[in-house]
Amino acid sequence: MIPLLFFLSILMTTIVPHHAVAADSDLREGQKIGVLLVNHGSRSATWRQSLLQLEAQVTPAIVSHHAIQSVKTAFMEYTEPSIATRMKEFDRDGFTDIIIVPVFLTVSPHTFDDIPTIVGLKEDPHSVQQLKIEKIERYTPKAKPHITPPLDFTDILQKNLLRRVRDLSRDPAHEGLVLIGYGDETYDKEWVELFNKVASFVRERTGIEGYSYGWCGHIADYKPEETTAAINAVLKSARTALVIPVLVAHDEMFQIKIIGDGIAKVHDNKERVVYKPDSILPDMNVEQWIINVTEEFVNKIQTRVSRAH
Repeated sequence: MIPLLFFLSILMTTIVPHHAVAADSDLREGQKIGVLLVNHGSRSATWRQSLLQLEAQVTPAIVSHHAIQSVKTAFMEYTEPSIATRMKEFDRDGFTDIIIVPVFLTVSPHTFDDIPTIVGLKEDPHSVQQLKIEKIERYTPKAKPHITPPLDFTDILQKNLLRRVRDLSRDPAHEGLVLIGYGDETYDKEWVELFNKVASFVRERTGIEGYSYGWCGHIADYKPEETTAAINAVLKSARTALVIPVLVAHDEMFQIKIIGDGIAKVHDNKERVVYKPDSILPDMNVEQWIINVTEEFVNKIQTRVSRAH
């Protein structure tokens, strides 16, 4: 649980009440703050476009805070612009502080090790080796990076899944819930706890009883059998399985190929499985979370500068 405690400590020590906000004039001369929205990255153009659309949606509200002068998106792997590319751009343009917002569901090697290692805040040996293998560039910027916690420190995921389940549900008393995610072997316990927490929230508000989960990546090595097994587990007691992809954005390989193939292997799937190949995004609550957490960190940066003077 050390990773969770680590991020909780960040959250508790970095959020500053609104009444403690320093004025823009308290910024030291020449200070420029930027925001970098970091996501996993994907070979899917649809997936990448969702994250770029997220940037477009939040940018007007974020830059209305005069201390922030730029909002960018970076893909951790598979495609450009990478984190290193974006941080070099910020350095080139003279930024002094960068608020990095990981658009990830919960703790993982990416949020806890890889991103801090890429930007020079950490020197995790395993992460360094993995980044070399995956040819992900590391870059220690002149600007000071500030990394926010991921999404699961809010109730956004619970509300998101509740909305999507209600859209599919027709007869809650005879339905079961199946959550399919992109898990992580290192933080398997945290992922399972997250799924159980979200499922409890949804079931209490819908009357759905049955529940199971499976993985479409990492733990399952991209095998559709995980989805099939999770659905069959629910169908032992439920008439219908509602399958919800717990994925940030839409990637054809996951929502269509892996999850879709897993559903196809379920007996009577056309009558007993209800599935929409959607994703967490787009979601207005996610957008507002990004705006809010960005403002919290700006307040922290401004307050520190004010105290230093």
